Amino acid sequence: MRYLLLLALGTTALFASAQAIANPQATSPSEENNLLGLPPVPIPASNPQTPAKIELGDKLFHDKRFSVDGTVSCANCHNEKQAFTDGLPVSVGHHGLTGTRNAPTVLNAAFNQSQFWDGREPDLEGQSKQPPVNPVEGGLANHEPILEITRTDPYYQAAFQSVFGVSGKKITMDHVAKAIAGFERTLVSGNSPFDRYYFKGQTDAMTATQIRGFDLFIGEGRCVSCHTIEQDHALFTDSRFHNIGVGINQIQQDIPRLAQAFLEAKNKGGEVDVMVLTDKKSSELGRFAVTDELSQIGAFKTPTLRNVELTAPYMHDGSLKTLKEVMVHYNNGGVNKTGERVNDFLSGGIRPLNLTDPQLNDLVAFMKALTSSSISSKQAVPTPTQAAN
Repeated sequence: MRYLLLLALGTTALFASAQAIANPQATSPSEENNLLGLPPVPIPASNPQTPAKIELGDKLFHDKRFSVDGTVSCANCHNEKQAFTDGLPVSVGHHGLTGTRNAPTVLNAAFNQSQFWDGREPDLEGQSKQPPVNPVEGGLANHEPILEITRTDPYYQAAFQSVFGVSGKKITMDHVAKAIAGFERTLVSGNSPFDRYYFKGQTDAMTATQIRGFDLFIGEGRCVSCHTIEQDHALFTDSRFHNIGVGINQIQQDIPRLAQAFLEAKNKGGEVDVMVLTDKKSSELGRFAVTDELSQIGAFKTPTLRNVELTAPYMHDGSLKTLKEVMVHYNNGGVNKTGERVNDFLSGGIRPLNLTDPQLNDLVAFMKALTSSSISSKQAVPTPTQAAN
């Protein structure tokens, strides 16, 4: 239905031209609201925004003392200069340890209906509590070291008193999490060339190649089925979970044994975030690790495509280095190479697209039209991983 609606709205250059006529006073990119193309930021009633809370959350987000060796903060994996990612296939934690998952961008995470690749936390508050105590991320045995710092550091003592009206032992991890989440909800970025083209009718905001790519995106490429566009905004995600043949394809023969062993470990008290980040094969179980539903094996959350040009490498395991590789994977119907076996749990909508190489290039060009103006100006020098692409 959404696809039909998009077609009815006229998502081609003809629609953009009509919008341009209706909006003859279209402003320049620098004058646009950074929320162009986005809905209002959802703010939970239990955690209202204030400038002081956002400032406190910023400080907490960057505090490396919240790790066992004093080297890891939220910003290690979510670096502002790299579109709030780290440019690595999988992130590096304390003492150089690596996990199994690629760090998704925090940009626009405020709009996520669930957090983490497998959706194991419903909100930013819950998400922020896990990394410090994960054995391959912050490495803390519990949250007590964080509370000790926030309860004794003079800056934090004053800030928590000002923001939450608490001090000393009355400061809890809920307070810490609320402040971090408050800061993260300010990390929003719309106003991309696509937004100016589609929502403001600026016909020259996208190139001819990008416009062709957009037509493919909503047409033959069928990308819009999961990376959704609404009438008045575009989050480029359906917030659902899909098995697209990444990672799981390589362990198909292990799935029955692995799923059974995972459920047994979970029933004995095993923590999902620990198990999936410390064991590569368990990580590939995806959403199943959270829901125990066989239909969710190998399924991961649809990521937003906003600023995707700047967030390589791609997929939950960082296994695809370039956007072109991503396009090829989808074009092949969920495998990296034509002829490879498709896994038994592949989502039904994944099938060969039979697009030509020039068409794939057009799709890649369109992806680059989703980069926000405010973010592209801050792009850092590529990491070795990115440069190799």
